[in-house]
Amino acid sequence: MAILSDTVSSVIHLFYPELCAACQNPLGTGEQFLCLDCSISLPKTGFHKTEKNPVEQVFWGRFPIVSASAYMYFHKAAGAQNILHRIKYRGGKELAKTIGEWFGEDLASMPLYKSIDYIVPVPLHKSKERDRGYNQSEWFGQGLSKTMGIPMMGQNLVRIRKSETQTRKTREKRWQNVSGIFAVEQPEKFVNKHVLLVDDVVTTGATLEACAQTILALNCGSKISIATLAFAN
Repeated sequence: MAILSDTVSSVIHLFYPELCAACQNPLGTGEQFLCLDCSISLPKTGFHKTEKNPVEQVFWGRFPIVSASAYMYFHKAAGAQNILHRIKYRGGKELAKTIGEWFGEDLASMPLYKSIDYIVPVPLHKSKERDRGYNQSEWFGQGLSKTMGIPMMGQNLVRIRKSETQTRKTREKRWQNVSGIFAVEQPEKFVNKHVLLVDDVVTTGATLEACAQTILALNCGSKISIATLAFAN
């Protein structure tokens, strides 16, 4: 039975090979999600090694932040756009988790990220998560949790109102769109905790700021850091 299954799988991959999430070329033997060339050439930011980096600066003057970073740059003309599209719209939750594992290995070695107590993904509204079938930020957070050895707390920050897409909105409109849409359940979980908020992409930072402000409004000694899969500069 196992031999038959392997044979069927080989035939399927012969006619319908799995494609690289970045360049869309067929993957070779032993390659998963990304081909070797794209894995090597990912536009990584390296921000986790630098304080006062561009992601941190997005949030300066908006709320107190311990650290912030993003795994790679988001360029519309580059493979990064294809990767994000696969993750958000084409069922690429396992890809999100794998990239989270890669990024988690980087963050685990940095002093600023060693004091984190919980990883908290930006929540989707229940209806949107039901339509998509998953929350890509939660799967990214699962990968981070695995390699950082930090538990994920995915049920205590919730989205209580559905918002419009942030695409093509100005910074002010983005903030208005997400203001007041998050809430905290079991606030005692956040008392004196250092929380790593995770999302797929940071652009203006409006959604992450709304999440952070919701937690900080508890006035319970929480601290906030941020990690995203991509940075749209």
